[in-house]
Amino acid sequence: MGRWEPNARGRLEEAALALYGEHGYDRTTVAEIARRAGLTERTFFRHFADKREVLFGGSALLQDLLTSAVADAPATAVPLDATARALEAVGAVFEGRHAHARRRQAVIDANAELRERELIKLATLATTLAEALRRRGVPDPAAALSAEAGIAVFKVAFERWLRDGLQGLSHHIRESLDELKAVTAGR
Repeated sequence: MGRWEPNARGRLEEAALALYGEHGYDRTTVAEIARRAGLTERTFFRHFADKREVLFGGSALLQDLLTSAVADAPATAVPLDATARALEAVGAVFEGRHAHARRRQAVIDANAELRERELIKLATLATTLAEALRRRGVPDPAAALSAEAGIAVFKVAFERWLRDGLQGLSHHIRESLDELKAVTAGR
């Protein structure tokens, strides 16, 4: 495949994920990723700051989705319901990407540096979500608690979805949120 072929970013992501799976994250270089994708290292660095960011490049999209979904929630929605709406919007992004998500998560799980980066991403999503709730007029600590609980729900749902693969991520988000509500209600 030549350098002029479309979707350089996607090709780099796929090449990196394949190489991380074959050789491990630590033993894979940017040069190898670029070569596998049929591109140059220069092209790699036009799309990603480093080889770690290949796995986390969609974070800005997720932040935008969270913010938009909270803003679009009905004015009568309580904070946790606005949060649920945002999580389901994010869940829709993953539909049809189960195999890719499992491969990505296996790479992350095998490397402490990547697990740390994943936690930073989740903390950033919680901050984004809390800020979106504050813009709706939700005061603290309700905004922060709803956001942190929402990201915990997402994390649990995502792990369940990766193991299950039969039900969609949105199903697991709703189910996990229902379980959280049951726990907080004392049931």
